[in-house]
Amino acid sequence: MRKVRPGLTAAGAGMAGDRVVAPGSTARILVAATARALRGTDCADLGRVGPVSRFAGTPDPVRRAAAIRTAGRIALTAGQAAEVDAARVAQWFVDQYPRRRYPGVLLGSPHGSAAHLAVALGMPWLPAGFEMTAHWPQGAVDRPRPAMDHGAALAGRILAGNPDLHLRQVHCPASRGALAGATVALTGRWRALPAAYRRFLTERLAPGTPVLVLHDTRTWPVVDAADGHSFQLGSPASGLNPVDFHPDSHALRQVLRSAGGDSAHWEPPEVSAPPGVAEHGVESGFERGAREWAARRGHPLHRILFPAPEVLSAATADLYRRWLRAAGKTGDRLVVECGRLLDPWQVIRAGLVPYWCENAARRSVEQVEWWLAGSESFSSVDVLPEPPGVRSPALAGLPQWLAIAGFGRRRRALDRTSARGYPVTSVPTRRATEVLRAQPYDLPSPAPLAVADALAALRDAGTHHGLLIC
Repeated sequence: MRKVRPGLTAAGAGMAGDRVVAPGSTARILVAATARALRGTDCADLGRVGPVSRFAGTPDPVRRAAAIRTAGRIALTAGQAAEVDAARVAQWFVDQYPRRRYPGVLLGSPHGSAAHLAVALGMPWLPAGFEMTAHWPQGAVDRPRPAMDHGAALAGRILAGNPDLHLRQVHCPASRGALAGATVALTGRWRALPAAYRRFLTERLAPGTPVLVLHDTRTWPVVDAADGHSFQLGSPASGLNPVDFHPDSHALRQVLRSAGGDSAHWEPPEVSAPPGVAEHGVESGFERGAREWAARRGHPLHRILFPAPEVLSAATADLYRRWLRAAGKTGDRLVVECGRLLDPWQVIRAGLVPYWCENAARRSVEQVEWWLAGSESFSSVDVLPEPPGVRSPALAGLPQWLAIAGFGRRRRALDRTSARGYPVTSVPTRRATEVLRAQPYDLPSPAPLAVADALAALRDAGTHHGLLIC
């Protein structure tokens, strides 16, 4: 019998999707969580506790070394980069969903509230791109120019077999810490609607049902490094601003010091073009493909554009509260999720209102506070702060997370496991499941939301914050 190398398909035509897509990446977690919720199961099997979680009290160099070793085991080698097959990645995403007819589909930018919205509508969510990590031998967290050069070489290998991708490289010590000096982070964005997606839509969507395309419209300075490859120094998700990645920035010095780097070595590539869409944007060709497919098949298409993650988070939370109350439930219990700590099925089972924070950045947590201050009060507030595994001046402290829980009238809970060792440890997605399983049942679940009602509610709740639906 012919042996197959690990990570390759039996036909040897490319690496399997679950080997290509970075473990713990947003798109991967959201597809898995949404697919499980549509099957009526939770996320108890998602995520493993990494070694960083066992080093809460150890010195930073030891913790960084443990994280780098773990990342090295799962990152792609240069040879494996040439075996990436984006078509197989798309097929892997769609294969996770139950085989049945759906009342529509959500496509586009990754956002935790997109998973909650999809589950409320009874629809799948499919990403417009996916994240990969690849080895950077002799890399350094404080050397962005060599990072760009190494990323360009990797991009050439990937794009040779995947001309329908645009690769956005993100070098961000603030959000990745020491890993930014050991691995290269690449987001592959489809420049056309993948064939696997077209087949899925054709076979699984009920006639005349809608296609919703989510757009993260945030921008960031971008270097067009080569055809099909662009480079981004820092990220909106870091909680910092582009100016904070300037060599003279005090914030940058703090970030590099905590990641084991030296700001004296920091020489960023020159950016001469206007800011472009950030890493989680949607390629115009992807949306055009979705629009053309929908027009040919008689499906309406709607675009949902959000200028910041908290805009969609707040609008979706308001939508859930309205939906739950229309079904005769209280809509009076809130869970504040963060990053990978979410479980759409447990939220539905317990009749909770979900608010998703992109990460533990101070500005993300401040937006929850503002939303809560302007909302009708909740009887209970549970908070799941995901430790980012790095230190950064942009992070919210535990007192700020505790202040969020303090908005609850009767119950105010901050998950102790997530808080233990914050911010330098890590916890798996299943921790959210463990916490939410302790919530009382509130069944039966409400009937699925009608798309027209959902879009109207999102407009009502989000338009004045910049949410655009067209």
